[in-house]
Order: sequence, then C-alpha cells, then structure tokens
Amino acid sequence: MRVLNGALKGVVFLETQRTGVKYKRILLKLSGEVLGNRASGECLDPDVLVSMAKRVARVVEMGVQTGIVLGGGNIFRGLKGESKGVSRTTGDYMGMLATIINGLAMQNALEQLGLETRLQTAIEMHEVAEPFIQRKALRHLEKGRVVIFAGGTGNPYFSTDSAAALRASEIGAEVLLKATKVDGVYTADPNVDPSATRYDRVSYEDALRKRLKVMDSAAFALCMDNRIPIVVFDFFDEGALERIVRGEMIGTLVSDIAHTR
Repeated sequence: MRVLNGALKGVVFLETQRTGVKYKRILLKLSGEVLGNRASGECLDPDVLVSMAKRVARVVEMGVQTGIVLGGGNIFRGLKGESKGVSRTTGDYMGMLATIINGLAMQNALEQLGLETRLQTAIEMHEVAEPFIQRKALRHLEKGRVVIFAGGTGNPYFSTDSAAALRASEIGAEVLLKATKVDGVYTADPNVDPSATRYDRVSYEDALRKRLKVMDSAAFALCMDNRIPIVVFDFFDEGALERIVRGEMIGTLVSDIAHTR
C-alpha cells in the first residue's frame, strides 16, 4: 500500500479522485474492545491500531472524507462500573475519558502513516484536542483530514453509538459504518444461538421493533430521522471498508426501506 505523504496534507480532494466511490463522506464507528488484545491483556494493541490506520488510509486515498468515533469499552465501560458500585454518571464520564485515550492512540497511528488528522472532543481539554465545533469539523473534512470525535456526546446515559449517530448527522455523513466482531446483524446472537441467520438488509423500524442488538434505540432514531444508512460489518475483514465505500454489499445494511433477507 502506498501511504499518504505530506503532499496530500491540506488538499481539498477533487471529484476525479472519487471515481468508483459510492460514499464521499463516512462516519466510521469502532468499538473499544476491538482495539485491545485479550490474549496479552493489553487494552490497546499497537498492531491492531496500525492495521486499522492502514485501512483508513486506503479509504482516504480514494478521496473519501472520513470521521471516526471510538468506543471506550477496552478501558472502562460505565454500565460495568455501575454493577460494581460506581455511580452511572461517574462511570459514564470515565468511559468518555477512555474514548479520548483511544482517540489519541488512533490519531498517532494515522499520523505515523502520513495522514493529517484532528481530534475533537465533547469534553474540552485544549492541551490535547480541539473542542467539537461543527463548522471546524466540516472544514477539516473538506481539506482531507481525518477527524476523530471523542468524548461521546459529552453527556452521561448516552452510548458511543449515539455519539456516532449524532456526529454522522452533524457532519452530513452519507453512511455510518459500524465495525463489530460479527459480520452483520443476526436474528439472534450467533455465538449463543447456532440457528441465528444474518440479515442482508433490514429497516430501522424492524431493527427497533425486533430489538436487534446492533445499536441502541437513540442511535437508530437519529439515523432514521436523518436518513443515514448504517452498515454493520466484520472488523476483522481487512478489505471490507474499501469494498463498502465502493458500494459492494458487505455485512448488513440498515436503512429506511425493508428488504427480505
């Protein structure tokens, strides 16, 4: 792969660079768990970060404006803290700070490949990141910079899935891509129910009605209201991100039109 170099920094991408690309602006949602290494106990695996950074770099080279939202579950999850005596509000703020740590790690991995990035946070900490400002975020994207949105929504009781849907709406993303540990949306948990089958397409309404475990209801509602399709795909499929951006059917598409599986 040809990594990006300084000549691309600050350049507004031309339409000719987007030939064969279906989505010109995307929001990529990564769960925190996929960034860790269970075998070694590391909450941040440098090899995983490099692998994901290379995939993002290939998409950026295609001229796709890219925003990223990271979860924080590899470091701390508010709901788990609540079960162990940490108040929900405190736990959620701890989780938001965890997403900023992950954001810094991803920013470093991307910049090691020569990409220009900006880290924006919902919780202000000027020494390490910009505060989230919609106009600035849009300008960065137009200049070809990868924008990492951290700190969730800045409010407790909202998941990073909701933050991803919110940021996707605010930046006018054409699609929200959710990388998970499974290859799409299933009728049940495929790790528990061997008879579970995967949906190729499903409507927002069916996903909400059937309580499919993809994103929380607030995230679904935001995407539904703003007609932002969601593609759920396998994080471990290294070519999936590029193929989705080109318009291939990978994983499960959640949209406003119901289709049969």
